[in-house]
Amino acid sequence: MSELLEVRGVTKRFGTLQALGGVDVTVRAGTFHGLIGPNGSGKSTLLKAIAGAHLPTSGTVSFGGTDITNATPYERSRLGMSLKFQITAVLNELSVYDNVLLALQAKEGVWSLIRSRTRAALREETMHALERFRLADRADELAGQLSHGEQQWLEIAMALAPKPQLLLLDEPTGGMSPEERRVTGELLMPIKKECALVIVEHDLDFIRDICDVLTVLDQGKVLDTGTVDQIQHSEKVQQVYTTRV
Repeated sequence: MSELLEVRGVTKRFGTLQALGGVDVTVRAGTFHGLIGPNGSGKSTLLKAIAGAHLPTSGTVSFGGTDITNATPYERSRLGMSLKFQITAVLNELSVYDNVLLALQAKEGVWSLIRSRTRAALREETMHALERFRLADRADELAGQLSHGEQQWLEIAMALAPKPQLLLLDEPTGGMSPEERRVTGELLMPIKKECALVIVEHDLDFIRDICDVLTVLDQGKVLDTGTVDQIQHSEKVQQVYTTRV
């Protein structure tokens, strides 16, 4: 498997606060990569540096062999990166169907949109996206009528609509019931055939079940990286992580 994302020596400062202190992370195509660590360890800051929401103070970020360190979120999206933040951003006053349709139309040219040709052309693709996240029977309902868990699934479906090479998820199971978390894991696993995943998550059982590789952060630095089994048996992770998470 080829290296899809390479983070090298990334630091991030907010005034006098150093949130990241020389982070190295490699994500390979076709893998699920989890970012874990105690609160305040820099997980979400790192995810935002990858997505372009925060530009690194120093260091580099490469995606598909292209240096994207200073690229805008839009430019990263065009290259094949998609992000879902912790807080849902669905359009509550639009139907579930139209939320996914808009995500698909975002990749269409302006003339296709002006001529209104894309709605019919994208119906099959829209319904497929809804079916894979168990939302097809809610297609005509307003997105605001969905449960919290269903809204999270809808937003993941929207993030996957442009067919990205890399999906970034920031605590996607936050606020979900145990059953919703279990189902979320089941719904995410099939996308490994299509794109890689970088996920920040506090639910360790959830992230262990779906991830191939884990990177543990502590105080803005990488404590350890390895398979789930390697991290579970890492002495330095046990010494730090279990006392601070």
